[in-house]
Amino acid sequence: MHGEGVVAALLASLLFNVGVVLQAVDARVAPRSLELRVALLGRLFVRPVWVTGLAIGLLGAIPQAFAYAHAPFVVVQPMLALGLLVVLLLGARILHEPVGGRELAGVLAIIAGVALVAWGAPAHTEQHRGAVDVVAVFSALSIVGLAPFALRGTTLDTGGLVILATGFAFAATNVGTKLLGDNFDLGHYPNAVVWGLAALAMGVVATIVNMTAFQRRAATTVVPVSTAVQTFLPVVLEPLFLREHWASAAYDGAPLAVGLLLALAGIVLLTSSKAVSELLAETF
Repeated sequence: MHGEGVVAALLASLLFNVGVVLQAVDARVAPRSLELRVALLGRLFVRPVWVTGLAIGLLGAIPQAFAYAHAPFVVVQPMLALGLLVVLLLGARILHEPVGGRELAGVLAIIAGVALVAWGAPAHTEQHRGAVDVVAVFSALSIVGLAPFALRGTTLDTGGLVILATGFAFAATNVGTKLLGDNFDLGHYPNAVVWGLAALAMGVVATIVNMTAFQRRAATTVVPVSTAVQTFLPVVLEPLFLREHWASAAYDGAPLAVGLLLALAGIVLLTSSKAVSELLAETF
């Protein structure tokens, strides 16, 4: 079950989502004139509760990096979605939205999916592929994440683009954090610093693009798509930058595959709930 890594992933998810809830308490919708601009962050940085939530979220990167270094990547990614249960509970309490069949189905699917992934995952023996492959995957994700800045003001500058870019930018952040954790664990400290800075830079980009997405589209559209992309796209791309020994996966990987699909379905159901999506939207 990769105990240490699983516990660290759960702690990271808890910190990330508690941070989001705290940010939501003190944040308001920013003017559309600040779309895709660093000034969006400047507006939020004057709000103490938002800054506290941001600090807690950043703190979550420490156990996240530890989790990536001590458990398979394919296990840690869906584990990070469990913190959405905290958002659901607090969102229902703060916004007084009823928790119904959709939310219950989403919760059960995520829990069952994560359990299957943790049980069926291969041993933690993954290795990085060559530097070119690793950099290529991170760069490809980052390019899509940065696309709205390059295309701002053109006909391609749409709400759909910023939603997709949000997921890609956060996915790049997750990959960078994974590489940070692995390099630190191996004692490759200069490489760890480089990947840490790269992950931080894409985290800032992702935050700006995500805020813009909430300005342009309904939260019930933004949250399910961006969350699913940032959680599962890195898993799909894993074979391109990691060497995972799948021969050790239980039952030829069937529980792993079913678990990933269940967790994905649960995330889409849960994040499309008004109690979750509106609370996350209020963060920005």
